[in-house]
Amino acid sequence: MTAPDFAGTRVTVAGLGVSGMPAARVLHARGALVTAVTDADDERSRAQAGELRALGITVRLGDGSTLPEGTELVVTAPGWQPGKPLFAAAEAAGVPVWGDVELAWRLRGPDAAPWLAVTGTNGKTTTVRMLSAILEAAGHRTAAVGNIGVSLLDAVLAEEPYDVLAVELSSYQLHWAPSVRPHSAAVLNLAPDHLDWHGSMAAYAADKGRVYEGNQVACVYNSADPATEELVRAADVEEGCRAIGFTLGTPRPSELGVVEGYLVDRAFVPDRAQQAQELAEVADVDPPAPHNIANALAAAALARAFGVPATAVRAGLRAFRPDPHRIEHVATIDGVAYVDDSKATNTHAAEASLAAYEPIVWIAGGLAKGATFDELVQGAAKRLRAVVLMGRDRALIREALARHAPNVPVVDLDRADTGAMSEAVREAAGLAESGDTVLLAPACASMDMFTNYNVRGDLFAEAVRARATAAEGD
Repeated sequence: MTAPDFAGTRVTVAGLGVSGMPAARVLHARGALVTAVTDADDERSRAQAGELRALGITVRLGDGSTLPEGTELVVTAPGWQPGKPLFAAAEAAGVPVWGDVELAWRLRGPDAAPWLAVTGTNGKTTTVRMLSAILEAAGHRTAAVGNIGVSLLDAVLAEEPYDVLAVELSSYQLHWAPSVRPHSAAVLNLAPDHLDWHGSMAAYAADKGRVYEGNQVACVYNSADPATEELVRAADVEEGCRAIGFTLGTPRPSELGVVEGYLVDRAFVPDRAQQAQELAEVADVDPPAPHNIANALAAAALARAFGVPATAVRAGLRAFRPDPHRIEHVATIDGVAYVDDSKATNTHAAEASLAAYEPIVWIAGGLAKGATFDELVQGAAKRLRAVVLMGRDRALIREALARHAPNVPVVDLDRADTGAMSEAVREAAGLAESGDTVLLAPACASMDMFTNYNVRGDLFAEAVRARATAAEGD
């Protein structure tokens, strides 16, 4: 394909930061007349504006609502909501709106690396990083890019080309990426999330489903989540593209699954006489929690769609190490395991985390983002030894516990200072018995009390390690 010619094109870049800054630079370098706009006018945005102005780029701070006169294309940061006046003005003027992912797709060269794309409500980053490890084990030059924090623009414009890219795509990014056509893609799961941004569950699901459009080899879906299969059915794919399921049970034909402690493939078996091919042991997945095994199966399916041999799947999964704050074992003290899953920022993620352990002293709470907790609590009630609640919307969880787990002891921490997490760990330790797991799986966002989920998890780990040190000294 031929990359577009931006020379003389008046482009408005909406938003600065991790996507807007590189987009503005790339477009300017290709001759576009760039105006960058943002609602912010703080110290950070003024510093970013200074960098762009030094290149000759026009920057408008504190006004991201008005479409600059003469704009021929808008390139937006993925988090900007579709309802903003800027986009309404663009639509009225017939001006196309792209996200940074769309821009990267259009800037690919004629021999561009194919994209293996992953989306879903939870598990995206882990799956993409597993996929990258498997591709590397097969000898491919690859990178984990996209919503994972590594710019797709940098990847597609790299001086040394990649063989294949493992691409994490959020619903925001997919909304603004109308022409992206991956080699193969996976939707891991679907649960209500970001509904304030999308407006409805149907709109959220539709944006997730865009990842299947134009797939060439495989649309990978979760056999336990019918909504993901429905997205495959609705997609317009290349002729010959296959629907490939993954399951934690015994796989049917055209599925990957688990049999007697092994991850097995019944979708990409080279010998038709062979019923299934062993890929790896469950023990090769770190950690071997059910939802993480599902992530590994999805990664394996995409790798197999790209022609990766079974031996590389096993080698890649063995080499993979999870990012912090994702069901991370911190310590075991007096027979009690302490696990940090601060990344469980919604009920769907917390449900998967709670299903991995028993009995549990659960530390939960934070910003609910409009979520309800009855279904989560009802499903986990039999696993709960006790619960420690913190954060602004903790009452919503407390009320759900009163309805569905009235006999489970609850500690309600009414504090938001920096010592709150230490107290939460102290209370949880007092409630736990040998053989229990103290699990930080908040089911809520963190910003009411912490900068982000990383800080929340770090403070949990610090408090646990302080207890471990004290126990050693006793």
